[in-house]
Amino acid sequence: MTHAIPSPNIWNAPDVYEVENRGVDPDGVLLDAMRRLQDWRGLRVLDLGCGSGFHLPVFAADAARVTGVEPHAPLVERARSRVAGVDLSNVEVLQGAAQSMPLPDNVVDVVHARWAYFFGPGCEPGLAELERVVAPGGIAFVIDNDASRSTFGAWFRRAWPAYDPVAVQRFWTRRGWQREPLEIRWAFGSRADFEQVVRIEFTPQVADWILEHHEGSGVDYAVNLWWHRFG
Repeated sequence: MTHAIPSPNIWNAPDVYEVENRGVDPDGVLLDAMRRLQDWRGLRVLDLGCGSGFHLPVFAADAARVTGVEPHAPLVERARSRVAGVDLSNVEVLQGAAQSMPLPDNVVDVVHARWAYFFGPGCEPGLAELERVVAPGGIAFVIDNDASRSTFGAWFRRAWPAYDPVAVQRFWTRRGWQREPLEIRWAFGSRADFEQVVRIEFTPQVADWILEHHEGSGVDYAVNLWWHRFG
């Protein structure tokens, strides 16, 4: 698959990333915030960078139609197996990248892109594709780390000191996107789960530092929900 940026976490450790998905935002803050802005009941939803399809059943419960687009072939197969296993006839999973989606024009009402390497500067081709596939009046949501705050944000800055959260926020704002700052959390059932997730999300050196200095099996986590409604 061309255009795709390899993901160091879910591509290399999909089983551990499944553990991470189950421990992220147990309070449903992100879903509640998106629903306040646009309920997807009866609408056409695109999960862009859907990975192994963890969120597809959530959207399929209310949406008229759900399409997952994912560039990495092994994850496409996992996502297809997931939706086939629960007989979700209103879901399809396609292999494709954000920069070149295998979709016709104006066929999506709601887009969900969560930690899908859609982080600002450099994603302009993907944004152009959103303009093409989202129907007039539709909305897109991009969920991104907010490295300017929270314990997790401090870890993120430690691991990637060149990352500039101010520049990222400036990028989205200049393009007319709105920002909803949110506080979620990681909450895992065991310290072992927490440790293995930390090790796929950070470099070995930073992961060692985190596990030495942070106790427990969870952490506070600041995110930005970016959203844009298409005319």
